[in-house]
Amino acid sequence: MSEPLFLRACRGETTERTPLWLMRQAGRYLPEYRAVRAGVSFLELCKSPKLAAEVTLQPIRRFGFDAAILFSDLLVPLEAMGLAVEFTDEGPRLPDPVRTPHDVGRLSRFDPAARTGFVLETIAALTRELGDTPLIGFAGAPFTVATYAIEGKTGKSFVDTKRLFYERPDDARRLLNVIAEATRDYLLAQIHAGARAVQLFDSWVGVLSAEDFETFALSPTAALVAALRATGVPVIYFGNGASGILDRVARVGADVYGVDWRLPIDEARARLGGARAVQGNLDPAVLLGPLPEIERRARDVVRRGGKRGHIFNLGHGITPDVPVEAVSALVAAVRSA
Repeated sequence: MSEPLFLRACRGETTERTPLWLMRQAGRYLPEYRAVRAGVSFLELCKSPKLAAEVTLQPIRRFGFDAAILFSDLLVPLEAMGLAVEFTDEGPRLPDPVRTPHDVGRLSRFDPAARTGFVLETIAALTRELGDTPLIGFAGAPFTVATYAIEGKTGKSFVDTKRLFYERPDDARRLLNVIAEATRDYLLAQIHAGARAVQLFDSWVGVLSAEDFETFALSPTAALVAALRATGVPVIYFGNGASGILDRVARVGADVYGVDWRLPIDEARARLGGARAVQGNLDPAVLLGPLPEIERRARDVVRRGGKRGHIFNLGHGITPDVPVEAVSALVAAVRSA
């Protein structure tokens, strides 16, 4: 039996059609997700294997995507590393952020089975339910996770992050390295539990200059990617806002590069040095437009991506206000292109 379409595309193969999944495909745009979410807090949902597995499966049942992605959150490992994490209506909060050398010392690697066993239970349950549909495990890339630890919330100007980098670069590197090591352990455990690919979300890397990316983020990220790739499981690196540094991003060493919507995907691929596989990259806001425009733009992405090593996705996560019928039209357009 041949390997699933999604995994073949991850390996840079030519596929008979373009595989498709969407970032945040399990989420508030789905009425069935909102029904589950109404009864529990976000953190309770993440920590309940039964519920997390259910919401992971919902978009697969409805749309038949070519891959499922684990329902969890980027900050789960930070809590396991020793930081308090709260989820509010305004987003995540870390009441004791990392700002000093002593604070950096508060973080440590952890045993994924002991501290994040609920994630591994969710993955095990999903592998039984998904059949041939691959499950993508995930975590935040070291820099992005570090921004939450330092800022104590979702960043905007990232002043505290850059202050630490510029005033105490050795402490910044120590923080990035311990996060990378903990993330390696966490994702290796996800792979062992049954994840058939893993994605690193570098959601805030676009705030870095080329010099700062090379000085701080590249080395720990590349080391993490290399350790994960050694398992033979494909590694996807998604660098949001990184259009201006794609030549540097290419040195991360991933199997697949997720691309945001800011460049046409064929141009982004060229800037990545002709990457073997790319993922993306329709602007999520297009899904708020008329169906014919969604279909036109989706087909254009498929055309530009080609049949070799291209996974269709959005250039960022689907937003809660997207109509379900818009996603149905998108799926049909991609599959018929």
